[in-house]
Amino acid sequence: MRKTYGHGRVVLAHLDFTLAAGEYVAIMGDSGVGKSTLLNLIAGLDSANGGAILIDGVNIANLDDDGATRLRRQKLGFIFQAFHILPHLTLQQNVALPLLLNQAPPERALELLAAVGLDGRGNDFPRQLSGGELQRVAIARALAHRPTLILADEPTGNLDPDTAHEVLALLRQEIKANGASAIMVTHSAAAAASADRILIMSADGLRPLPDKATLPLLQ
Repeated sequence: MRKTYGHGRVVLAHLDFTLAAGEYVAIMGDSGVGKSTLLNLIAGLDSANGGAILIDGVNIANLDDDGATRLRRQKLGFIFQAFHILPHLTLQQNVALPLLLNQAPPERALELLAAVGLDGRGNDFPRQLSGGELQRVAIARALAHRPTLILADEPTGNLDPDTAHEVLALLRQEIKANGASAIMVTHSAAAAASADRILIMSADGLRPLPDKATLPLLQ
């Protein structure tokens, strides 16, 4: 897979990897190397200049706008670094949104709010929350409809260590319980250590990190 911008500026190149069903992978690398761009490409929010991205055997480049929207709505859960919580909806309504879009019962929204430490806050609005609390809402929303693939962009970047540990445990639990797959990009060695395997991104592509004991060197 390859991605370029502007006058041929190469952002991603030489990327070739397979994510197995139920596998949880962390991707680490220097700032600006293209980790967030990779997630946007996988989600169909951006287009690659070469290669193919297949989700459940479907090449997302072959989907029209409606098809891409259906795929994201039904199969993907995206945890954005900038949250993207809708300010005019309550916390419960924000988390329930993917459930309603998939015509699923909305009750799971309150269960997930409780699971991320926001029990009893369902009727609050985003303006009443701290940055860390907004991140927890974003994580609950991404998990709500039990997606096939979870894409997480620095999911613990705004969380204190204890909350980060709880959220990572919930993320892993949901992945394994639902047979989902997940790709998390992160600068946090502690977050990366929760994954099944770790890949290091550089200008030369992706390489595996064979030994998690070397993680502190990457912080």
